[in-house]
Amino acid sequence: MEYSHNQIINLIKEGNKDAFEQTFRTFYKMLRAYAYTFIKDNEGAEEIIQNVFCRIWERRDQLKTDGSLRSYLYRVVHNESLSYLRHQKVKNSFQDYYKENTEEASNEVVNKILANELDRHIQCAIAELPQQCRIIFQMSRFEQLKYQQIADILQISIKTVENQMGKALKVLRLKLIEFLPVIIVLLHLTQKMIGLETLQ
Repeated sequence: MEYSHNQIINLIKEGNKDAFEQTFRTFYKMLRAYAYTFIKDNEGAEEIIQNVFCRIWERRDQLKTDGSLRSYLYRVVHNESLSYLRHQKVKNSFQDYYKENTEEASNEVVNKILANELDRHIQCAIAELPQQCRIIFQMSRFEQLKYQQIADILQISIKTVENQMGKALKVLRLKLIEFLPVIIVLLHLTQKMIGLETLQ
């Protein structure tokens, strides 16, 4: 059975697996190709699309779209692709640093494991932030926007931006405390790493 976009959104929110699977089949190839234009990696593109659809299903009761379902999915994949690239940059920087400063192959293996573990924890920690808190944090740290710019874009007060940033940093500090030694190393490599210098 074929559904309209509005019907699909409502059905997915109600937990209808047929509507969800239809959406996946309809948009999978297009969205994977779109993700590939950003990251130039087939496996990475597939991972992004799988993560996007898993997250949509897990949070289906919160699903909101102001426009078409197609536009919504492309926007989510766009954001996820940029996030993927940022995380890859951090992971690669971490691996490059230890590759240059470590002679033993066993140490290189350990370093890759640590980088992957850090990357996973960073993604999970940011994903678990409340929606507004996460958006403000990403705009500040990823897009490097000033608080006033964020306030103007989201049509909220600067005080709200400051409060949400404080909340985000507090949550991330607690969730990533065990990785501070690794984070300190990364800070020597790049000052652009999602604002973790503030977490020390």
